[in-house]
Amino acid sequence: MDSAPAAFIDRTLRAEASEWRTWADGDDSVGGLRVYGASVGAIRGTVRDALRRHRGLAHDDITALASELWATPVYERRLAAIVLLQGQVETLTANDLTRIEGFLRDARVASLIEPLALDVVRPLLARLTGVEADRARRIVSRWAESDAESMRAAAASL
Repeated sequence: MDSAPAAFIDRTLRAEASEWRTWADGDDSVGGLRVYGASVGAIRGTVRDALRRHRGLAHDDITALASELWATPVYERRLAAIVLLQGQVETLTANDLTRIEGFLRDARVASLIEPLALDVVRPLLARLTGVEADRARRIVSRWAESDAESMRAAAASL
């Protein structure tokens, strides 16, 4: 069962769905993920509204919400998780790379891998210093040698 913020996001994304967008390519899935048919603008607005409704979410709440959204194999929910992390990237730490690695391994499509790598991991790496930066560099180096194509693609984009 979804938390209140995740339930709000899911309900709103379903309401924003467009059959035209869903079936434009004759399919209601992308990379094996279900598709609601909500636009990127609707996803961004929904995440913004969820954060307004549920003020005061701390780091652990944000990362748990991102994981909760990601757990359901729906493209828009996963993109909402990325949008959430993009907006909160300044609160993320090197320890969050483990969670992000899990997302990347299960991303399935470039349109999720790229924004996660470029708009979440890259700015996170740029602001880390000292031991955290060294640890993060080792993690990303490991990604580059991974047998998972998504991990190699993410590392290459950084």
